[in-house]
Amino acid sequence: MSLNIIVLAKQVPDTRNVGKDAMKEDGTINRAALPAIFNPEDLNALEQALRLKDKNPGSTVTILTMGLPRAAEVIREAIYRGADAGIVLTDRALGGADTLATSYSLAQAVKKFGKCDIILGGRQAIDGDTAQVGPQIAEKLGIPQVTYAEEILDLNNGHVTVKRRLENGVETVKAPLPCVVTVNGSAAECRPRNARRVMKYKYAVSPSEKEKLSDDLKKIVDERPYLQLAEWGAAYVDADPEQIGLAGSPTKVKNVENVVFTAKENLCFAGNDDSALENLIKELITNHTIG
Repeated sequence: MSLNIIVLAKQVPDTRNVGKDAMKEDGTINRAALPAIFNPEDLNALEQALRLKDKNPGSTVTILTMGLPRAAEVIREAIYRGADAGIVLTDRALGGADTLATSYSLAQAVKKFGKCDIILGGRQAIDGDTAQVGPQIAEKLGIPQVTYAEEILDLNNGHVTVKRRLENGVETVKAPLPCVVTVNGSAAECRPRNARRVMKYKYAVSPSEKEKLSDDLKKIVDERPYLQLAEWGAAYVDADPEQIGLAGSPTKVKNVENVVFTAKENLCFAGNDDSALENLIKELITNHTIG
């Protein structure tokens, strides 16, 4: 059976390599100091989507990302690895969205997309670590959800069977389609880029990116429809202005503090009796080093 698969992907600052310049004085992220990358767990989700595509000839994998126009880079990265197409949901009105507003906007885009058999995404993004967007999208679409997925074991007869990796073990569940599945970082790593696909799609661009190209490259894009990535705005997906961006975000960040840990003193354990050890443990508990 052929499947219409959507993979939710996000371009995020690489918070795994945070330095002293990663945060501005006002507490916001200094994005210029951090490289933008494909959210790691979204890559795990992409691999599960590509495996479904491999097992079901005629299936298509579409990447849906929300962000600035430059977020089209994650679509190209996914296409290099085997995805078929992509949509950039971008609009100034979407800026400043928390998870509630983000999930609403993405759910509206999924509805606009039309028939979809399964929606895959990473468990969480490394710039937020909330793990809320996937489940919230499922709720807004009124469809089942499976979280903490490690492997899609089977998909047939209108159901998907998923192995979940939980804190204390493994669970196998079955859910009807369509549904949302969020994938753990413990799932299989995404396959590498395919050299032939890189050469074929290296000029794939969104309309916003196309405006900055030379006339010669614009001509190439116009002649090859497969190089044209979709770009949707809030109005196109029929989004309610009161439910997107800052207006639709009940979560407000009051303050962000950059904490740098420095060693001020060393505690030495001297003696060979129990009382000396007991005193050391008490001191470590008192200054919150342990406990």
